[in-house]
Amino acid sequence: QVQVVESGGGSVQAGGSLGLSCAASGIVYEFNSLNVGWYRQAPGKQRDLVALIDENSRRNYALSVKGRFTISRDSDKGTVHLQMNSLKPEDSAVYYCNIQGYGLNEWGQGTQVTVSS
Repeated sequence: QVQVVESGGGSVQAGGSLGLSCAASGIVYEFNSLNVGWYRQAPGKQRDLVALIDENSRRNYALSVKGRFTISRDSDKGTVHLQMNSLKPEDSAVYYCNIQGYGLNEWGQGTQVTVSS
């Protein structure tokens, strides 16, 4: 059974930094061959894509986070990291990791990020 687990959320003041990690287990495919995205959902809002790294290591970012967030993949550890710098209160949300590929579409449980002004 596939499991996706996020870690690294927390609370920080505006202008601060946080790093999130996404790890998966139970996937038989090469982790590098999967598309991994970070999404976020604030209360009362839809879940939106924040950053994506695809099977060719191409990266896409939401305009609101471009230049502040960086997504990266650690092949040895089988994890994807989202480094978030210059955080703003509007970045506060539950952040979810999503893994797609080979018919998979798996979500983690989410991790809360709270940025205070």
